[in-house]
Amino acid sequence: MATPPGGGRKDALRRSLSFRDLVVYGLLFIAPMAPVGIFGTLDAKARGAVALVYGVATVAMAFTALSYAQMVRVAPQAGSVYTYARVGLGEGAGFIAGWMAMLDYLLIPAVAYLFSGIAMHALVPAVPQWVWTALAVVVTTGLNLWGVRAAAAVGFGVLAVEIAVLLVFFASAVFTLSEHGARRGWLSPLTGEGGFSAGAVFTAVSVAVLSYLGFDAIAAFAEESAGGSERVARAVLTCLAVTGVLFVLQTYLAALLAPMSPAELAAHPADQGPAFYDTVDSATGAWLHDLVAASKAVGAAFAALAGQAAAGRLLFAMARDRRLPAPLAKVDPGSGVPRPALLGAAAVTLVAAVWAARRDDGLDRLVSVVDVGALVAFALLHLSVMGWFGVRKRGALRPVRHVVVPLLGLAVVIAVIVKAAPTAQWVGGVWCAVGLAVLGTQAVRRRARAA
Repeated sequence: MATPPGGGRKDALRRSLSFRDLVVYGLLFIAPMAPVGIFGTLDAKARGAVALVYGVATVAMAFTALSYAQMVRVAPQAGSVYTYARVGLGEGAGFIAGWMAMLDYLLIPAVAYLFSGIAMHALVPAVPQWVWTALAVVVTTGLNLWGVRAAAAVGFGVLAVEIAVLLVFFASAVFTLSEHGARRGWLSPLTGEGGFSAGAVFTAVSVAVLSYLGFDAIAAFAEESAGGSERVARAVLTCLAVTGVLFVLQTYLAALLAPMSPAELAAHPADQGPAFYDTVDSATGAWLHDLVAASKAVGAAFAALAGQAAAGRLLFAMARDRRLPAPLAKVDPGSGVPRPALLGAAAVTLVAAVWAARRDDGLDRLVSVVDVGALVAFALLHLSVMGWFGVRKRGALRPVRHVVVPLLGLAVVIAVIVKAAPTAQWVGGVWCAVGLAVLGTQAVRRRARAA
């Protein structure tokens, strides 16, 4: 059984992040207004019960958050699910978990950078979309290289602005509802329109859980937490709870004010993407539309900052264990960050984001492949909890916490993978096959050296 890395090693990272810093990184990566882009899609799929969808999705993802909280106490080092699978299931499973998580940690920031480039190009059309995208990568990479505390401090300011914009929307929506009433029934965001459908809600939940991808990035900073593993576990659960409340509130208010019914949105798919903005326009005016759009533009870039930082820690941890090239395991003595790993992650993300920004179908291609890697890694996380506390009998076995919770989480993850887009399943399968080939090659080389 593998042992956790870190400890007193010279290549360990500095413990400097506070509880607030950890929560900031998680909230930045998720983004407080993540439902904006898929509100119309979920409203149509769930037949209006969009707030209920996010409530159920929060509970569903809580099983994964609880598994993270369990394993971060076991292995409070950089690497997140790679480290947890390594100590809970063994070296091979750890490598595959890290390999699959790498796919998302490198591509999710690329999607976020592209969102930022698209939004900025809409505000300043004279500058090409790909230039804005590349600029966002350069600026946020510079902040990450500056130091983890510096990036967290700037990120806190950006997050505060995002929360302030969301609060403005809340206040405007409540005022409009008090003056003009709701366009739908007051309970319809929880019960649906035209009758409740459990199947429709479940279908929408399988999409909504993807809004939460990012809270797990907090675990990647475990080795840099000044308060130890308990603080990281608390930050993971806090981040999920806060985003769950924000997601339910904003979709509840938006559903009450939506100018189109769920049936109309289902009949006109082209109107689903801008549905949230159309709601803001019709209920409060264009000024809030522009404010939300500008906030999303900046927020997307800093979501990518958090994702890039997490990707750097993952590459660093795998390189430290000699699963990736050794230079990626070097820590900069001045800033205390894994500079080569961060630059490597930034380079891959830059290429992917700029490539997508220069294509008409670039966003669709990126979005269609970024989910399966994280979901497979989540599945291995749940198996790691059962492997460490059950099969390996490390510590007192608590059946509910160490068996029931990860089993429920595993069931949710498998259900979402099954419902994923065929392109995502295909790309995930190919990426996993490549990872298995790399793992096999490394095993052969190790046996050859041992002989």
